[in-house]
Amino acid sequence: MKPKTTEELRAAGLRVTRPRRAVLDWLDDNPHATAEQVHEGVRPMLGSVSRQAIYDVLSACASAHLIRQIRPAGHPARFERRAGDNHHHLVCRCCGDVFDAECHTGHAPCLHPTHDQGFHIDEAEIVFWGICPSCQPLQASATPDDDRADVP
Repeated sequence: MKPKTTEELRAAGLRVTRPRRAVLDWLDDNPHATAEQVHEGVRPMLGSVSRQAIYDVLSACASAHLIRQIRPAGHPARFERRAGDNHHHLVCRCCGDVFDAECHTGHAPCLHPTHDQGFHIDEAEIVFWGICPSCQPLQASATPDDDRADVP
């Protein structure tokens, strides 16, 4: 396990545990993973670990801003280590894959509502929806009665 992870957990005021270290280390190499994918990914590192333990780790690490949770509509929540910067996401309507998209303004928030209702706005979460390059050939070959034909 990476020494950097131990330092990050301590700096965030969290106890250093094997499940926390395993989840953070695994997410370093597997961004945009669901809780189920995280569970399956860290189980070989930890042996027996419950799904609830993984949910607890993800919750604690998200609260400490060590990971970011994104919730694309109609899809399970995803988790990534890239937290605290101002990037957005691209989500494929066909396969559900999620990709990072850099913000062109560089600082948060990159958008402002016409009327902020008195809020001090510090973040704007943007999700771009479309068809990824891998799914585009499938989309083009879809027949009119195919479910994918309704995807814009």
